[in-house]
Amino acid sequence: MNYIFDFDGTLMDTSGVILSTIKATIKDMGLPDKTDEECRSIIGIRTDEAGRYLYPDLDISNKEFAKIFRANYDRLQKDAHEKAFPGVIETLTKLRANGCRLAIASSRRLVSLTDYLKKLGIDDWFDIVVGADSVNKGKPDPEPVLTVLKSLGWNAVETLVVGDADVDIMMGNGAGCKTCAVTYGNGSITSLKAAHPDYMIDDFKDLIQQRLQ
Repeated sequence: MNYIFDFDGTLMDTSGVILSTIKATIKDMGLPDKTDEECRSIIGIRTDEAGRYLYPDLDISNKEFAKIFRANYDRLQKDAHEKAFPGVIETLTKLRANGCRLAIASSRRLVSLTDYLKKLGIDDWFDIVVGADSVNKGKPDPEPVLTVLKSLGWNAVETLVVGDADVDIMMGNGAGCKTCAVTYGNGSITSLKAAHPDYMIDDFKDLIQQRLQ
């Protein structure tokens, strides 16, 4: 089996600094407040598209939102204490030992994504890492997954896309892959179910313990 993973909310818990960054950006731009749940809804969307996704009824600049977001993120991330979710490193180790091939399709920019993977010591564990700036269309469009499949010659029906947001599941489904939603991340159970994943798991270790039903 081949695996394509989302990063934020699936492999690593970065929600604290991302939520703080979104709220700081909203404040800096003088935009109406949003709840934590509403802010979480844009985690998984490319930053260059997040502003209008969060405020579909307002005429705001995605470019300005992204610029201010990135400045705030760079400032706040320095004091963040982010870590991999429980069982992630151990499970990825076992998958590799079992001969599985791994890839990442993320809405995070490639340079930032690579930096995180290096900090975790797993930057060479993946056959390919696709970031937001690696493709023309981001999630929920299937292009990130299709890019992985084409680059590595993987068969879609032998590939499982794993993510914590509905856009991850829609991306994988659109590419013809099997999909697995993790429930511990940023996406709500309702939104994940509405995206129709093939599997839903509460613990990342379930990938290796044959609990996908």
